[in-house]
Amino acid sequence: MEKIKMTTPLVEMDGDEMTRILWQDIKDILLTPYIDLKTEYYDLGLPEREKTKDQVTVDSAEATKKYGVAVKCATITPNAQRVEEYKLSQMWKSPNGTIRAILDGTVFRAPIMVEGISPVVKNWKKPIVIARHAFGDVYRATEQRVTAPGKAELVFTAADGTETRQTICDFDGPGVLQGQFNKDASIRSFAHACFRFALDAGQDLWFSTKDTISKQYDHTFKDIFQEIYDSEYKTAFEAKGIEYFYTLIDDAVARVIRSEGGFIWACKNYDGDVMSDMVSTAFGSLAMMTSVLVSPDGKYEYEAAHGTVTRHYYRYLKGEQTSTNPVATLFAWTGALRKRGELDYLPDLVAFADRLEKATIDTIESGVMTGDLAGLWEGKHKARVVTSREFLTAIAERL
Repeated sequence: MEKIKMTTPLVEMDGDEMTRILWQDIKDILLTPYIDLKTEYYDLGLPEREKTKDQVTVDSAEATKKYGVAVKCATITPNAQRVEEYKLSQMWKSPNGTIRAILDGTVFRAPIMVEGISPVVKNWKKPIVIARHAFGDVYRATEQRVTAPGKAELVFTAADGTETRQTICDFDGPGVLQGQFNKDASIRSFAHACFRFALDAGQDLWFSTKDTISKQYDHTFKDIFQEIYDSEYKTAFEAKGIEYFYTLIDDAVARVIRSEGGFIWACKNYDGDVMSDMVSTAFGSLAMMTSVLVSPDGKYEYEAAHGTVTRHYYRYLKGEQTSTNPVATLFAWTGALRKRGELDYLPDLVAFADRLEKATIDTIESGVMTGDLAGLWEGKHKARVVTSREFLTAIAERL
């Protein structure tokens, strides 16, 4: 069989631990036998990030700006234990945070639904898409541990030298400080991305913050969204019969739980991180969630929404077989290949991505699945738990 051709490479960002193993298996079993795969490869595994002082992460983001489409494996964001384990020179920042800051994108995450696995929230009938702002907030924050009494101040020095000061806290003992920020330009990009995505999907858009408490920070998000909607998107939304509305995040959570799904929920960076995990788990599994970063100028980075599956990796290193779910990582590849095919007018590549996703869903619905899904299974076929490689091989046979 002649392999499907590509004309422009994908930016390929390799990762860490168990997902790195799955990454290579997906390529070997499901991609390279059928596609003349062209990628520009970047190793974002923690050892290489240490070796390059994290320059490889920056380079991969810049390559994404050049080529337009990237696919990323899950990576470690090191904590103190990881610094010791990997003998790191410093606690490197989240690669996702670095890439998102460079691309100034919005992350859209949606559950992968299959017949036979019912959402924990029984009235959810349709996917809920989380639109997560991917710039600033706690992910780019500056932190300080306070060890003695003293006064902490928020100081802003304008370009003309004018200075404003606000007291944050008069510490009477040890504590901790955190300063975070955002920019109007990034918030505006986030709003445009959400409104365009909603129009393309024909779905209602919800946006939530906590502006009653954060009367400057969160209120700025609310005001910018409303101004952009009123001036640029209201007419198009009404013509399409879809709705945009703002509500407090605690009210949004209550509404989401009572809903049947089928809408887009826009959240600030941290809120989106937490709520996407909640939504994906309630729909079935963290490994059944698509994730794509979309920049304002139309660059795309596809990834799995979950981590590196450390527990399974340690078992793998002992020579044990694991039943790790590769679906989110596989759908990162299919998403990137489909987008590359759309941009390069390669219908065979688009069709391959569609068929590979269908083969994956059909394999699960036939009763063949990894262990994380078996406990949730309510399908008509008896669940058969298989290893990761056996699952990928079963998809290949169906494909």
